[in-house]
Amino acid sequence: MTGVAARPGAPGWTTLADMRAASLRAWSSGELLRETAAPAGLFPRRRALRHPTATQLRTDYARAGAWAATWNPVPRGCSLEFVTVGANTIGANRLPSVVVFACAADEVAFLGLSREAQRFADLAQRVAALDSTLQAWALRRPLELLKHGEDALTAARVAIWLAANPAPGMYLRQLSLPGVHTKFVETHRRLIDDMVATLEPRRPLAGKNYARRHGFLAAPDRVRLRFLDAAQAPVPGMTDLEVTGAAFASLAVDVDRIITTENLANFLALPPAPRTLAVFGGGYGFEGLREAAWLRETEVLYWGDLDTHGFHILDQLRSHHPHVRSILMDEETLLAHRDFWGREDTPTRAALSHLTPAESAVYADLQAGSHQPSLRLEQELLRWDYVLARLP
Repeated sequence: MTGVAARPGAPGWTTLADMRAASLRAWSSGELLRETAAPAGLFPRRRALRHPTATQLRTDYARAGAWAATWNPVPRGCSLEFVTVGANTIGANRLPSVVVFACAADEVAFLGLSREAQRFADLAQRVAALDSTLQAWALRRPLELLKHGEDALTAARVAIWLAANPAPGMYLRQLSLPGVHTKFVETHRRLIDDMVATLEPRRPLAGKNYARRHGFLAAPDRVRLRFLDAAQAPVPGMTDLEVTGAAFASLAVDVDRIITTENLANFLALPPAPRTLAVFGGGYGFEGLREAAWLRETEVLYWGDLDTHGFHILDQLRSHHPHVRSILMDEETLLAHRDFWGREDTPTRAALSHLTPAESAVYADLQAGSHQPSLRLEQELLRWDYVLARLP
């Protein structure tokens, strides 16, 4: 028998609201919808009620009677079992003790969600009609199916096409399916991938570039450069330019130092410096630098945000180029800018193995919230006079 915890407060008897909360949990987990489509033997379901004891009947009879009255008439979708209490003390009192749901549809009716359940059944049938394998997806993700509705059917058509065409060899923009456009695919990437994984469970879906991991052609990675020494510009006056990652890897620019930053404003504001090249890569976008073997002979500085992801990016970059040195990512800089501390919404808990002891200490403090929970100091908020005084 499944019990239902009562809400806090005396006398703690199970209310209709408590029962509804228990059933809502079953709905929110997808269990009820799965049971309506493919019963797994969970029903009939009996949920025990916490009811007045003989002592409570004797001391608070009126309140106990009011509680019992809330179960009359019996709520829609269920039946009640009763127990006799107080026969040897106050006199026999017949109280509801168990709520019984004969089937999943009855518990859905108790919640008033029968229309939604019927809509799920219709959508599940239509998804399975596209490909019978997707019936398993519908049962695993019933609330996702309800949430996306008709869009789930469109996503299913895309997933079926992707499963049948693992290497389309064209740009995603060229995908021509009825009712499907590039923006739809971009908006429903997770949904489509979930369906593809059901259709092709052995197919790897790794990689951050969505188009590439599905075999589409993708625009090449690009690297933006600023020659902080104007004399080194390839063409007079052409100090700010952008090249593909592949071109950058074979560029072999004759400089002594490279400063990489993930903030565009800081990239543009870096002052002139002899034989120095500035490189911009947004967030984790340093793919172009990883393959550039010529960087091994050049001093490489990395300036990122003072947050857990900033150190994660540094760690990834250093895994390719161990000599990379961080700047303005130390405890002194962090503590000197308390007025600009912000919050990192989703800190990473990754174990980083390419940090120096000092960097590891700051990273550990950020993870532990030693100064402030989920602390983040964005690099563009550093005082520029402070930056200029500490740029190498």
